[in-house]
Amino acid sequence: MKKWFALALVVLITLCGYVAVGPYLTVRAIRIAVKEQDAAALSKQVDFPALRASLKAQLDDRLLRKAGPDLQSNAFAAFGLSIANTLIGGGVDAMVTPAGLGALMEGHKIWKRVDDGISPPDPAAPAPEVLHDARYRYESPSRFTATVNDEDGHPLVFVMTRDGLRWKLSDIRLPR
Repeated sequence: MKKWFALALVVLITLCGYVAVGPYLTVRAIRIAVKEQDAAALSKQVDFPALRASLKAQLDDRLLRKAGPDLQSNAFAAFGLSIANTLIGGGVDAMVTPAGLGALMEGHKIWKRVDDGISPPDPAAPAPEVLHDARYRYESPSRFTATVNDEDGHPLVFVMTRDGLRWKLSDIRLPR
């Protein structure tokens, strides 16, 4: 009986250790996938539907706050806001890609990455590391964050959530 109890205890400790190390393993897998530009490997580590929904909601909220209540009550402005929301949705769908996520995780602004994509990269320049100098933190047993600063020093928070034993990137909190 003692052997079974000891075995169950070892399995439980191993399982808890794996769950605790899981976010770090996910970050490592994301780094490798972005570095190798492996979209299939990255899609295993990212919950793209949840990430797109979160970014759309954040950008829609930002647009409505900037517009203010006066524009929201105006019929023509409301029509313009609905067109802007559609454009935001399309833009998020286009930017939430392996290359776009790689640019964000390196601390670059996505539109600069798009502009830089036209000119060939400098082979002498070292490739920036994804989530370099990130600050890691557990927010709960099922939520883990990695925070990096963008080029302007604003924090970008990458949120990973646990689903069973697996961790996936599910949210990016944009700077305000």
